[in-house]
Amino acid sequence: MATFRISEVEAERDFAGLLARVRAGEQVVIESGRLPVAIMQLPSPPTRTIEEAIALLPEDSNAVMDEAFAADVEAAIAAHREPLNPPAWD
Repeated sequence: MATFRISEVEAERDFAGLLARVRAGEQVVIESGRLPVAIMQLPSPPTRTIEEAIALLPEDSNAVMDEAFAADVEAAIAAHREPLNPPAWD
């Protein structure tokens, strides 16, 4: 992730421009003198705990919730860390 540093005064002048940089994947550090006072970056994608994932199973699910099941769920979650971007029509 690229980092862009800017003073408080400059940040006030072009906040929309800073947001555009953040949306493009940059990290923006707003500084007072040489001291950072704020960091802007994209948020981490939302995550779901195993308990939350299990709660979403249908009532008639035949899943066996043993140690192997928990490991499988953890592996599936770890394999799909990309953000959820459903189609606009969804």
